Amino acid sequence: MNFDYNTQRKRMALPEYGRNVLKMIEHAKTIKDPEERNRAAKTIIQIMGNLNPNLREVTDFKHKLWDHIMIIADFDLDVDSPYPAPDRKKLNSKPNKVPYHNGEIKYSHYGCIIPAMIEAAAKMKDGEEKDYLTSLILNQMKKDYVTWNKSTVADEVIIRDLIEISGNRLKVPENYKMPDVRDLIAQPKGKTQGKHQGRSQGRSKQNKKKHKNGY
Repeated sequence: MNFDYNTQRKRMALPEYGRNVLKMIEHAKTIKDPEERNRAAKTIIQIMGNLNPNLREVTDFKHKLWDHIMIIADFDLDVDSPYPAPDRKKLNSKPNKVPYHNGEIKYSHYGCIIPAMIEAAAKMKDGEEKDYLTSLILNQMKKDYVTWNKSTVADEVIIRDLIEISGNRLKVPENYKMPDVRDLIAQPKGKTQGKHQGRSQGRSKQNKKKHKNGY
């Protein structure tokens, strides 16, 4: 018995339409009569639209469907499309390389955002707004440090890092108190729910005991 595996079949350019649509398009290619071939193509377009109703939310979805039928046909379907066929070169072209920051990050646990925020805060005029931003930065630095290193950290370490990264241009705001780690990092819901369930069960047992004793 010979089995027909997908790995042995022709590669599908747009697998979301399924192999039956590919077979219909391949059959349409063999139709010699131009009018009949055009009718077949329009019927296939309707089927493709039904298979992907989400495309109806796309602007000019009919154009998108005609582009898809040409892509599936490997640009080898001679029909009177109401739209120009997509450019094969653009489809096969590689996307532009995304520029990445190649500079060394001294404090990897803070990433690039924290130093940028510190630089912006250092350039601000002294006042409540600068102090508020500095306190937010300190909170985030402590959160990032603990999240990255999976350990506790002394507040003095965070303050030292702030001063060093800012080049002594930032200082800890007056009356600022570093929050506890538990206030910065959200606790898993399971633990919180477990506590509530434990309390509820405890109250339930107490109520049953009172009822049993008659008060």
